[in-house]
Amino acid sequence: MAERHNRMEMMISVASRMLEDNSIVVVGTGAPCAAAMLAQVLYAPGLTIMFEAGGVGPILPAMPISVGDSRTFHRGLMACSMPEIFEACQRGIVDYAFIGGAQIDRYGNINSTLIGDNYDRPKVRFPGSGGANDLASLCWQTLIITPQDTRRFTDSLDFLTTPGYLSGPDAREKAGLPPGCGPYKVITDLCVLGFDDEKKRMKVESIHDGVTRDEVSQNTGFPLLWDGDLTTTSPVTDDELSVLRERVDPYGMVIGRS
Repeated sequence: MAERHNRMEMMISVASRMLEDNSIVVVGTGAPCAAAMLAQVLYAPGLTIMFEAGGVGPILPAMPISVGDSRTFHRGLMACSMPEIFEACQRGIVDYAFIGGAQIDRYGNINSTLIGDNYDRPKVRFPGSGGANDLASLCWQTLIITPQDTRRFTDSLDFLTTPGYLSGPDAREKAGLPPGCGPYKVITDLCVLGFDDEKKRMKVESIHDGVTRDEVSQNTGFPLLWDGDLTTTSPVTDDELSVLRERVDPYGMVIGRS
């Protein structure tokens, strides 16, 4: 069992186990990409990774720095375009969207646009949606990876960039989004959260080793639901750390941000 890892390595390792073999996932750069690469090596050799700029099924030689990096096409199945990626999502053939964000609320809605109450003069301006809105709207299940604290896990978003379950049950369908889609898991540096089937609210499913329920609650800006079968997250393995550090991200571009 691995004894030394940072919180980013923990999140990426846990997230990599969520991706099933022979499934299709659209990822952004950073931690989602690292998790998909790790999964492809250890858990899901048949995983097809897609990038919104058009890379489909690459064998990634190294961590790409953007979704249009030439490495996202390396030995790929296809080199297509952004409209074809989003068309695949609309047709319902993409299993997972894997994204991050600056703020998230109890229903899995995400803000990656700004902090503040003035759009034209925000306190902080982020990159914005990119393709995250389309992906979370159209792919079957959305995976979200983010550190957990009250600045990020907030009762009210400063800006709604990407839809989760919006205001709760049936809200996605009333907004015209495809039925049966939505947030699936949120992987943080403290725990793994899912969503209650009826209330569509965030629910703690497992807590990482050494983390307490109070610590999870204190780092969340809204009341959480708790799974009746709450477990301890399986620890990071030596294999995960070795692949992550030596093959996926040897220069520490992502895992170095503890």
